[in-house]
Amino acid sequence: MVQLSDAVAWSRGVARGAAVGALLALSAVDLLIASDVGYPLWRPAVVLAIGLTAVLWPPARRPARLTPQLRTAVPAVVSLLYTAASFLRHRDAPFGPGELAVLLCLLFVAVRHCPPRWAVACAALDAGALLLTPLRYFRTLWSADEAQGYVLVGLILAGLVGGLAAYLRALDYRRTVAVADTRREERLAIAADLHDFVAHHVTGILVQTQMARMMADTRPRELDPVLAGIERAATEALASMRRTVGVLRDAGEGADRRPVGDLAGIAELTDGFASPAQKVTLHRDPAAADDLPHEVQAAAFRVVQEALTNVRRHAADATEVTVVLEHDGSGLSVTVSDDGRGGTQLPAAAHGGGFGLVGLRERVTALGGELHTGPRAAAGHGWEVRARFPC
Repeated sequence: MVQLSDAVAWSRGVARGAAVGALLALSAVDLLIASDVGYPLWRPAVVLAIGLTAVLWPPARRPARLTPQLRTAVPAVVSLLYTAASFLRHRDAPFGPGELAVLLCLLFVAVRHCPPRWAVACAALDAGALLLTPLRYFRTLWSADEAQGYVLVGLILAGLVGGLAAYLRALDYRRTVAVADTRREERLAIAADLHDFVAHHVTGILVQTQMARMMADTRPRELDPVLAGIERAATEALASMRRTVGVLRDAGEGADRRPVGDLAGIAELTDGFASPAQKVTLHRDPAAADDLPHEVQAAAFRVVQEALTNVRRHAADATEVTVVLEHDGSGLSVTVSDDGRGGTQLPAAAHGGGFGLVGLRERVTALGGELHTGPRAAAGHGWEVRARFPC
């Protein structure tokens, strides 16, 4: 990879060096033409110097005030003034390939890099300066056959260069939009991670803290397992936050560092969820193997995680929670049900705003699956979350 990058950099350097050499050689031809006809060299030299400076000034050393519109407009105006002076004084002035090449380069810069409100004006200046150069010698653009030929060739070259620049500008715009969309999706994914992981652990801390307060007076000797659960949940919450912040600080490693889950992680999730008053049972179909697509396993993990978090928030009185993983050959089904009656002592601020189920539905449907949430009809009380993923 390093060798490839070096080769690309070397090839770009060679191409730039060849372009610079070609522009300088063509500019030297302009000066030779002026010298042959006995025309003062300083005038074309000034026009060429300004144009070459605008084109060849290295970007790394270019001052911020030398904007693309300034770089493309000033040399064109100087060229137009040179043409106007020669035309009004009725004195023949030579023009050559060097100045034309510089103006074409500036036309390319104007169309591709100038701000939208300046691009048309600067491109028109450069194209106008290019097409009017024959006036220095022929005094007219259409009565002389040679002048017509120069103008037609200039129109073709300006159209090709402008069209190429506009095409590359459109590609740059599409790339910018794609990058912005990708970053937005990444931010939404990180927000979902924060909700799914950190909110899950923090809710567990809150529930177990309330339990510890109730046990402090009646069963103080049984506090140690509850406090250990609080410590474990806080540690996991901090680890999840650290990984997510790491993604924000270094987007290049986000794919490897973002918290994820799989079917094996569901067992750990259920084992660490139950409180002394609750029983969590996991039924996993042997056909639901660990070789299922990773995105399906991660989505199933999030379904269970969000469902368990909602049990803590909205059904803290549930005594039994059941998690079922089934695979029938055509898809994976995930079911989380509880027998709660909606009794909870959590503060209203800890109930959540409903964003978890919204994000969960988006995650499931993005994989072509279906999500159903609602009361358990058979039991008469409790809640059930069912998701099915094709795989």
